[in-house]
Amino acid sequence: MEPIIIIAATRQELSLLIRSLGSRPFAGSGGRETYLGEFGMTKVVLAVTGLGKVNTAAGLTALLESFRPRLVINTGCAGAYSGSGLQVGDIAVAAAEIYGDEGVLTPAGWKSLEAIGIAALEHGGTRYFNEFPLALLPAEQAVQLASVLGITVRRGRFVTVSTCSGTTERGDELGRRFEAICENMEGAAAVHVATGYGVDCLEIRGISNLVEDRDLSRWNIPLAAEKAQRFILKFLESYPAEQ
Repeated sequence: MEPIIIIAATRQELSLLIRSLGSRPFAGSGGRETYLGEFGMTKVVLAVTGLGKVNTAAGLTALLESFRPRLVINTGCAGAYSGSGLQVGDIAVAAAEIYGDEGVLTPAGWKSLEAIGIAALEHGGTRYFNEFPLALLPAEQAVQLASVLGITVRRGRFVTVSTCSGTTERGDELGRRFEAICENMEGAAAVHVATGYGVDCLEIRGISNLVEDRDLSRWNIPLAAEKAQRFILKFLESYPAEQ
C-alpha cells in the first residue's frame, strides 16, 4: 500500500505525530530524522527536513526516491497576514504556494520569475514560475472535516519566504501582492518537488503569530504546532485507506 509522507521543518512540529503513530526510526532518507508509523491500515513516513527551502527540497527528494507515496503532507507553523481573519492557534490550509522572494527587483518594483522568462519547473506540459497549486481534493477534504469538527480553518494562498516578515508593513505588502493569508519558509519548495514527482501535496499549518512588528511575547509556537498535528490526526482518520 502506498504510504503518506508527512514532513516538517522541526521536530517540535512532528513530535506529537511521531508519538501518536507508534513510529520507529528509519535510517534511509539522506541522514535526516525519519520515522515509520501507522494509522490503521495506512503506512506513514514522517521526516524532520530542516529549516528553509533547500533543506525541505533535499529532504523531500530523498524521501520520494525511497518511497512512492499517494500524498505528501507538509506541516508546521505559519505567520498570518492582517486581513486573513486568522488568529494564533487557528489552522490554515494551502490552496497554492508562492515563492515570495524569487524574481527581480526593478526600478518599477518587484517582478516575478515570469519577468525573467525562466520557469522554476516544467512538468506535464505546464510551466510553473512562482506559484504552485496544491492538490484540490485533499485540501477540500481537510476544510470539510474542519467544518464538521467545528475547527476554525481558512484555505488560501501561502507565501514562502527566505526572510521572515518582521514588520507590519512588510507583511501587508506581501499579503496584498500575492493575495495571501500567511507565510512560511518551506511550503513552496515542498509542493515544487512533489509536483515534479507527480505526487499530490497537502499543506496544513498552525498559526503561531500574526505578521506584525516583531513581538515574540505574542507568539505561541507550541500551540500552533500542536493544533496542526492534532488536526492531521483527524484528517488521517477520515482519509480513505486507498484512493
